[in-house]
Amino acid sequence: MKLSHVNFFKNLLGEDFIIVDKEEQFPYSHDETEDLSFYPSIVLKPKNTEHVSKILKYCFDNDLKITPQGARTGLSGGALPVGKSIALSLERFNRIINIDEDNLQVTVEPSVIVQVLQDAVESKGLFYPPDPASKGSCFIGGNLAENSGGPKAVKYGVTADYVLNLEIVLPNGDVIWTGANTLKNATGYNLTQLMVGSEGTLGVITKAVLKLIPLPKFNKLLLVSFSSSEKACESVSEIFKVGIIPSGLEFMERDAVIYTASFINDQTIIINDNMQAQLLIEVDGDYEEVLMNECEIIMEVVERFEAIEVLFADSQSQKDKLWELRRKVGEAVKSQTIYKEEDTVVPRFELPKLIVGVKKIGDRFGFKSICYGHAGDGNLHINILKGDMTDQKWENELSEGIREIFELTVKLGGTISGEHGIGFIQKNYMDIPFSNIQLDLMKSIKEVFDAKGILNPGKIFPD
Repeated sequence: MKLSHVNFFKNLLGEDFIIVDKEEQFPYSHDETEDLSFYPSIVLKPKNTEHVSKILKYCFDNDLKITPQGARTGLSGGALPVGKSIALSLERFNRIINIDEDNLQVTVEPSVIVQVLQDAVESKGLFYPPDPASKGSCFIGGNLAENSGGPKAVKYGVTADYVLNLEIVLPNGDVIWTGANTLKNATGYNLTQLMVGSEGTLGVITKAVLKLIPLPKFNKLLLVSFSSSEKACESVSEIFKVGIIPSGLEFMERDAVIYTASFINDQTIIINDNMQAQLLIEVDGDYEEVLMNECEIIMEVVERFEAIEVLFADSQSQKDKLWELRRKVGEAVKSQTIYKEEDTVVPRFELPKLIVGVKKIGDRFGFKSICYGHAGDGNLHINILKGDMTDQKWENELSEGIREIFELTVKLGGTISGEHGIGFIQKNYMDIPFSNIQLDLMKSIKEVFDAKGILNPGKIFPD
């Protein structure tokens, strides 16, 4: 990077808030996507909206590429500074500005950790439901960029369902609010929802106004074991058909449970010899007797689908242990070998067909997969393990297997990402869910916001 550019950023932010040394840049060269690493040309750490505005205007005027970053916990490469772009780290934007108890709203900066926000509003009897597995480390801004979900999405919805208004900085440095702090808004195009899930390609979010709801008073948690993954998945839609809407309905196949029990070094987790899959099922609400009745109905349903064991968590510590088991699956599986993770989603009734199809595709291409995810909303995470595959097959043939998985997903009425986003690694599969007309419309929107193409380059759109 030219010395003149470095000096501009140094004068704006101060020497302590830019990083030019390559060794110190390493944390900003990657997220949690496989083993990919792209070093930025420089790392910038602004403190406020004015800083971001001046940085983006300077980049716009000087044709400098720039990639917004948060906690870098993403799984699609959305925060990778490809092409030696500038890394714009928003880590200093970490304030909860205001909790409005009268209107059930909260105003935050983008680098507030999700669990920190949840704990802050819970202390006031309020609830912010979106809760990705990485909620203890991921930032609100990244959740907004990827429209994150998590276990609670099955009942309460995803991040987009809680966003009322956003302050954003456009690629040319202009600052706007996208909407209003109201529950209803039929005033022109919905720029707020356009920003959510745009993966940092249209603007940089510097503040967010989020909706809150009252905190449910009680919850009940069941762990159900099945002798068949397919039967476990078949039971999912039936639970909804009998009138139960769980606050969490998670799927884990046998190897996912085994790897995770070892990973967290929990010897108390007993794995039945016949168990091939488990469902972790939570219900919540304000009336304990209603929840107990719902649990009884759920047990009646799963028994019809060959459930072999139902465990009822009767203490908070047991609930915490079971949720830790589920939330650590991704890390546990990834610790085994080189991997690729896919984030498919289908209508929940089609989930059994998807998991059977994934295994058949794996057999044909010679890879092993471990599946888990948010069964209640049809969101299946497929971790593909390299294992004994040769480097040649892994590098040259696996992409065709992944393409077949995505084609099956779309054929079943689903799409290729439920909550991880497209980012860098999935962009060349975008022709599967979208036609050229649809992709051209998206590119046109990108060009309106970012005429020079400087913001988060190399993401979403096929090469």
